[in-house]
Amino acid sequence: MLDDLVGKRTGERIQILRERKGLTRPVLAGLVGMSVSWLKGIERGTRLPPRLPLLVKLAEALSVGDVAILAGIDMDLGAASVPVSSFARIPHDAVPAIREAVRDPLLVFTDEAPDVSALEARTADAWRLWHQSPQHRTDVGRVLPRLVTDARTAARTAEGADRRTVNAVLADVYALVQHEVVWASETELTWIAADRAMTAAQEADTPVALAGGAWTLAIVQRSGGDTDAAMTLAVEAAGLLEPRLEDGDDELRAMYGALHLHAATTAARAGHEGDAWRHWDIASATADQLPGGYFHPWTMFGSANVKLHAVSISADLSQSAEARNQAERIDPDEIPSRERRGRLGVEIARAYHQRHDYPGALHWLEEAYRTAEDSVRYSPSARQIAADVAENGGPLVSRRARSLAGSIGLPL
Repeated sequence: MLDDLVGKRTGERIQILRERKGLTRPVLAGLVGMSVSWLKGIERGTRLPPRLPLLVKLAEALSVGDVAILAGIDMDLGAASVPVSSFARIPHDAVPAIREAVRDPLLVFTDEAPDVSALEARTADAWRLWHQSPQHRTDVGRVLPRLVTDARTAARTAEGADRRTVNAVLADVYALVQHEVVWASETELTWIAADRAMTAAQEADTPVALAGGAWTLAIVQRSGGDTDAAMTLAVEAAGLLEPRLEDGDDELRAMYGALHLHAATTAARAGHEGDAWRHWDIASATADQLPGGYFHPWTMFGSANVKLHAVSISADLSQSAEARNQAERIDPDEIPSRERRGRLGVEIARAYHQRHDYPGALHWLEEAYRTAEDSVRYSPSARQIAADVAENGGPLVSRRARSLAGSIGLPL
């Protein structure tokens, strides 16, 4: 039944399976939340193949249980089986309590005035935990439900200037919720968190809060494969901050730089190399204007994060040699976030995997796992690489790859 897929590009495979299932382009595009023109470009090969998150959505919509069936000769998923169930959701014990805290209607709450300073401090502590814990999802998951409830209650009861301040904090809390639940919950919860972050930022009505809300929402748009909407939102939010750069503080400049990094990565994932490096250059110049060693407390924007994104952009553009060159310029100790250091390992592993260097890819995945377990466990790219190395890496590395796969809960 799959013989007609042999030797086909990814887009051709998608078209064949779509037509076999009797779906029109508008219907399939709608099922995965994309435009008809986007799907037409994928099928005709005028767009780069979808990244793994969107490929999973397509597999689900086409009732294909193995993502690898969609991967054609223009992709590097290898010959390993890549079950949709391994990537559609990677459950975490913290999610039910977070979901309840987010969905609670809060019909009954105290009239006591909120302690705004304490709420700000708790939110900052939660973000520090996210960036410093090797099991950041587990540790943040313990404190996030109560933090969500208290921040929502405070936003309901605060008055005057405190109301705007509390809503800015609430937007930051929802940004952390989005980070926590992505790939660990239903897509709906991720979108709710991003939408509420934007709503709270609008209530705060400050440029930095609005930009932060936009950054969060654009991440969800991009992870869903809507690179056009994500790019537009990031660029518009950066434009909101640009007139204020001269007189703005370091936080405002860092958010401006973070939005351009977001735009750079989004452009790379859409295959727009020139735009990707143009936005990266703006972000790099912005980082140079910040004090030495500065980093934004939750986006982690700073010089080290700019260098890390150069690796990601190169990997997204399938420039594996350039990705490795960029990685060699980074001192991991300069990256203040353990979570981001783990992500760096995954990005380097991607570059080696693109060259079918299985021992190199596995080495960097193992390094990433030792640094930050959850950066590997909840990364679809890392899970796909681990599966491929276990299946095709040969006797030299397959046993280690299977051990790593077991550690991150990947069924093989």
